Amino acid sequence: MSRTINLIVIHCAASPNGKVLGSASKSAAAVIDQWHAQRGFHRQPAAIAAYNPDLKAIGYHFVLDVDGTKSTGRALDEIGAHVAGHNANSIGICMVGTDQYSTAQWGALTSLVKSLLAKYPGVPVVGHRDLSPDLNGDGTVEPSEWTKTCPGFTVADWLAAGMKPQAKNTLAS
Repeated sequence: MSRTINLIVIHCAASPNGKVLGSASKSAAAVIDQWHAQRGFHRQPAAIAAYNPDLKAIGYHFVLDVDGTKSTGRALDEIGAHVAGHNANSIGICMVGTDQYSTAQWGALTSLVKSLLAKYPGVPVVGHRDLSPDLNGDGTVEPSEWTKTCPGFTVADWLAAGMKPQAKNTLAS
């Protein structure tokens, strides 16, 4: 299956900042897969058979753990389950934590987004909260309109700064 990608969406796991989610026996994606299964998410049987068969429910395509480890969830050609109304044509990236991330995570995010933009040139990169409805119709989704705060940082500011994170969103080393 091939699909058109027109959006890259960055999320947070809403887990404790600085706490590694994965372990020697289970990736961060596998932990999130369990969470998503409990919420009723599921992947199509053919997609499971073709890619990451141990992950039956994860909605994201990538998960970046606190130590910088990148684990995969859904295949890029598989429709995600990470942002209502935008799943068909987007790629979902989840940062472990809530609003502060390690330098290793920021490096992994930068590398991953650059790689995805090389594959999908010109595709907008946004935060989950940026896709909240514009309730007052002024053309800007303002903090008072966010349905979620995820990913806990302003993606547009991160991009404008050359993918350099703001200090307030970076864990102390």
